Amino acid sequence: MQENAKQKTPTGITSLDPILSGGIPRGSVVLLLGDIGAGNYEFAYSSIVNVLGLIKDKKPTPDAELPGEVRYITFTRLKEDVQQEITSSFNIEGLDQIVNEIKFDDLSELYFDNSVVPDEWYSRSDIITRLQNRSGKEGLLFQLANVINDIKPNSILVLDSVTDIATQSSIPNIWQNLTGFLRGLQRISKQRGITTYLLLSEGILDPSRQKELADIADAVMLFQWEETTGARRQRVMYFEKFRGVMPHLEERDLVKFAVKITTQGGFEVRNIRVVI
Repeated sequence: MQENAKQKTPTGITSLDPILSGGIPRGSVVLLLGDIGAGNYEFAYSSIVNVLGLIKDKKPTPDAELPGEVRYITFTRLKEDVQQEITSSFNIEGLDQIVNEIKFDDLSELYFDNSVVPDEWYSRSDIITRLQNRSGKEGLLFQLANVINDIKPNSILVLDSVTDIATQSSIPNIWQNLTGFLRGLQRISKQRGITTYLLLSEGILDPSRQKELADIADAVMLFQWEETTGARRQRVMYFEKFRGVMPHLEERDLVKFAVKITTQGGFEVRNIRVVI
């Protein structure tokens, strides 16, 4: 059991980790693919908050190993915006302190530098400082690699979001560079035990490109809205793919779940073996 624990990273979601025998295999790249508002962001936020809460309270996780740190990388969003969204979403004691433990990396200056967005909308530094900081760099993915190299082993990494980069695919070579980068990320995540969440919005990319990203990831968690009795909408979550885990889930018919999101519990799976 102890050896198995060292190979798992908990999601921190108490209704899900037992289904996964403690958590996600350490070093997995997990694509959180979701319809707008269907729960992929809430899943990431709940996982971050709950795992950091376990670290803060020094609670043991016998079936998994707590991460060394949580890193959250943004390409277009402000750190303060993400922090505010998390603190507004949940009503949990000590949440402000927990959120302050998230280590943010804001790469928006590199993202927007080649766009029509005015400098003053996204940059907090003067032009001279920006040019000096950019000197010798080879673009957004190069800087992203530098940030990932700085992450502690056995940590959780969130990329918010792959959609931001992928929608720039009309720029020459950006798609090939992105897919090549993610394949490299898949390798280094295994080597260093970094469990990575890739946030991607459903239906924005060309289907073939969306499938290519899904093929690169170790696991694909799909978050969707579905109609239920009485024409009510229900959030559901599927495991579309999970290398090394899917056969165990399918044996127990644990592939599709109804989802509930509350201020107290955050993201929860319920009605296992749900029938829609």
